Amino acid sequence: MADVDIKPMTPENISRYGVCGYKNVEKHEELRNKIQWYKENYPKGLRIMALISKKDGYQGMIEYITGEYAYRPVDAKGYMFIHCLFVGFKKEYKEQGYASSLIGECIKEARAAGLNGVAVVTRKGPFMAGDKIFLKNGFHLIDSTEPDFDLLALKFNDFVQDPKFKIMDGLLSTDFSKGLTIIRSVQCPYTLKNVKAIVETAEREYGTGVRLIDIKDATQAQMSPCAFGTFCLIHDGEVLSYHPISKARFKNIMKKRLG
Repeated sequence: MADVDIKPMTPENISRYGVCGYKNVEKHEELRNKIQWYKENYPKGLRIMALISKKDGYQGMIEYITGEYAYRPVDAKGYMFIHCLFVGFKKEYKEQGYASSLIGECIKEARAAGLNGVAVVTRKGPFMAGDKIFLKNGFHLIDSTEPDFDLLALKFNDFVQDPKFKIMDGLLSTDFSKGLTIIRSVQCPYTLKNVKAIVETAEREYGTGVRLIDIKDATQAQMSPCAFGTFCLIHDGEVLSYHPISKARFKNIMKKRLG
């Protein structure tokens, strides 16, 4: 499609194009929070490259940052780290090679910066890109963690140290052993609406409060007990969801859990 461009998002133009399907700054708190987070982390190397169609507008994106500032529980120092990759609010933009083009922009920047390579967390479940597109672009499986997360890397030099997950064993049974806890970050704008609904439902229908942990920086995100990093729903030491879920899904999970 000749009318499609890859545009770098900056603190100055991001509100014009929106993020993750949110386009109205005045209407969507999710977008306002994401823009503010982007402005704060842009000086640390955070970048979003957006796929923009002259006809249909925003149709995809890749978000990445240097590994020491990754919002995932990984040790990826020396690498560029991909947070998100998405293409195709409209199906005609899928399977057109745009995802590979976006990955290519990240790889090019990582090489120019003299980094060791590019790393990314993928999963076999929902809410995160799968490994197929990255394997196609030269990435290799480096590490895995429960229940379905993989850490992949494209190394520019075979002799450099591999990235790895750094999820702490036993954290769920100690720090999160009692009650309902939600870990979230504005890095993922989809957490806001869903979390509000879950908190209200937990209090109204199950008579329980929710311990809400808002991740403030990459150091805190890298200590998450969940490989998704920027969202985790935990009850009595057990992860109920590794990604944002709806109120209805939360109720179904709790119904099965509580009998």
